[in-house]
Amino acid sequence: KIVASPFAVLGSIGVISDQPNVYERLKREGIEFSTVTAGKFKRTLTPTKKPTKEDFDKSKEDVEQILVLFKDFVSKNRPSLDIDKVATGETWFGEDALELGLCDELKTKDEVILDYIRDDFDAYMLEYDPDMDAGPGSLSLLPGTAARRARDGRRGLRGRLSGFLGGVVRDVVREEF
Repeated sequence: KIVASPFAVLGSIGVISDQPNVYERLKREGIEFSTVTAGKFKRTLTPTKKPTKEDFDKSKEDVEQILVLFKDFVSKNRPSLDIDKVATGETWFGEDALELGLCDELKTKDEVILDYIRDDFDAYMLEYDPDMDAGPGSLSLLPGTAARRARDGRRGLRGRLSGFLGGVVRDVVREEF
């Protein structure tokens, strides 16, 4: 079951291959780039060689084959989906995506969490602080180390959880509804 936010963007079923080509720039700078390969199509489009029509044709063929494989995978996992209608690389927002079968239900994250709570699941809120510096010696606080065991002996459950996650967890809150 796929649950999406009403304002989610779904779709983009397609394949893209994109890379810069610096061949002309290298040539202007007097840099020659050499590559040794075995197999006619081992290197088609690369950033460092002048692309040929044959290179483009082979790469296009490869990308088309990837699309076929991707469409087959999506079709097997969502058999009710009209894959040819949605495998165009386009994207759709919530309601339109639901109508096309790209998702099964539209709900916000809060609605999904509340549904789980109503079904007697426990809900925990973890807060991440990217500015928090674990500092030197933080590896000594990994589970199983002597420093960690000594520290945990002086701290409660909240301290142990915070220590285990490298001091990243600020609050662990459990609320029952």
